[in-house]
Amino acid sequence: MASSALISDTQPWKDLKAHVDDIKKTHLRDLLSDTDRCKSMMAEFDGIVLDYSRQQATVDTVNKLYNLAEAAHLKEKIHRMFNGERINSTENRSVLHVALRAARNAVINSDGKNVVPDVWNVLDKIKEFSERVRSGSWVGATGKPLTNVIAIGIGGSFLGPLFVHTALQTDPEASKCAVGRQLRFLANVDPIDVARNIAGLSPETTLVVVVSKTFTTAETMLNARTLRAWISKELGPSAVAKHMVAVSTNLTLVEKFGIDPINAFAFWDWVGGRYSVCSAVGVLPLSLQYGFSIVEKFLKGASSIDQHFSSASFEKNIPVLLGLLSVWNVSFLGYPARAILPYSQALEKFAPHIQQVSMESNGKGVSIDGVPLPFATGEIDFGEPGTNGQHSFYQLIHQGRVIPCDFIGVVKSQQPVYLEGEVVNNHDELMSNFFAQPDALAYGKTAEQLQKENVSQHLIPHKTFSGNRPSLSILLSSLDAYKIGQLLAIYEHRVAVQGFIWGINSFDQWGVELGKSLATQVRKQLNASRTKGEPVEGFNFSTTTMLTRYLEESSDVPANAQTLLPKI
Repeated sequence: MASSALISDTQPWKDLKAHVDDIKKTHLRDLLSDTDRCKSMMAEFDGIVLDYSRQQATVDTVNKLYNLAEAAHLKEKIHRMFNGERINSTENRSVLHVALRAARNAVINSDGKNVVPDVWNVLDKIKEFSERVRSGSWVGATGKPLTNVIAIGIGGSFLGPLFVHTALQTDPEASKCAVGRQLRFLANVDPIDVARNIAGLSPETTLVVVVSKTFTTAETMLNARTLRAWISKELGPSAVAKHMVAVSTNLTLVEKFGIDPINAFAFWDWVGGRYSVCSAVGVLPLSLQYGFSIVEKFLKGASSIDQHFSSASFEKNIPVLLGLLSVWNVSFLGYPARAILPYSQALEKFAPHIQQVSMESNGKGVSIDGVPLPFATGEIDFGEPGTNGQHSFYQLIHQGRVIPCDFIGVVKSQQPVYLEGEVVNNHDELMSNFFAQPDALAYGKTAEQLQKENVSQHLIPHKTFSGNRPSLSILLSSLDAYKIGQLLAIYEHRVAVQGFIWGINSFDQWGVELGKSLATQVRKQLNASRTKGEPVEGFNFSTTTMLTRYLEESSDVPANAQTLLPKI
């Protein structure tokens, strides 16, 4: 396939397009009655079982998807990623988040240099520093141990670490290591987020981790300056070096800010923000909370999937299968959304993180060569833990639009509860729903069934379920640090597979830039209006009207006064 050609011009794509009509004639009720088909639609690796028999697909569909993968040179693209080639062509960068969790003796090259030793230098530095803080040998300006950590970062510097932290909080091994410690994440530039993060904390016992690759991200740096002022007001400006550290590549700005560059933890331009949880971005705050040994298990889990993804045949390759099925649902069956439904409260921040990984990566309208695409890419990701979601948006999934669902279940609960006299234990109750919901979506309920149940005639249309709604199920043997790492890597690679098939660049994000640059103009106007009384000009009528109203009604807010945050 020539580099400027589109995947939609290939024969396998056309074969799949023609195949859609065959699939539309089938119903999942019939597909699920074929035991051989169902057996062939299961994959297992290292304590993870994937069942995709409830997808609107036959064995023939899956074979056609393998042909599409071949036409898209999927194997070659995966190899190029692991080989450190500059597959992020618009930024001329390698894509090597797999190097962040590689074994110490691994060799992963970027521009002819093995990057793994650099990764482990930073990991060793994090281990040493986090142990000093946790043991109390590194203390704050007044000699008190630092038991509270606030990590400042936004987007990829926040969502991934927050997901892992939330998942580890209730893991018995991890929670034991976190006794007496708190980890909070400050992302939003909204001062409410600052107020919530410092509520109940004293600067004396708080360490702030500022996460910004360039140390120029507007929201992150304003939040960092705000917490620097909070620390300085209480403890004096010299305390900043004891209470603030950085995850950044810009040591000049780190030092200028007042942080000792020795306490800056590096990462590299071959790490995209949304893929950075396994770098110092996530490893530093998580190690401060749980200890490095727990975080190392998380990295090993992710690495196990990296090896599986790069070496397993497509028929057994969990990320490849998931990616191909997503392409089938989006580009051929025309389903624009996907629900991520973990039946574990510990995974409550998983969907928001994958929402960014997926939608920022694959929300593109042109091919990697800049050619406009004649088909839609990416999907709208959303989700909530079961059973909460069942009492929220499942109504639409069952009887409204068709939305393919990912059900994620765990065999052993992190926090089992057994009540005497109950029919099942609490985790069994949760998992009863995990097993029932995919079948309810697949089979539905017919008018004939309702008539046999003597349902009133006028209610039959309301109680009929069409079924034939696709889902897949992922069952994890447990939910410890290792399994959390595996789950993260499965979804990261699934997103990459989709992008590789569609022929887009899943590793840049130019779409976030325009709004940021327009905000700069507004910021200048707000400053000019507040400090010099200048009228609003240079904007369209709507923006001028709204900005003027905002300025008039907030005129009592001092422009540059240093005010203390209210206690909440």
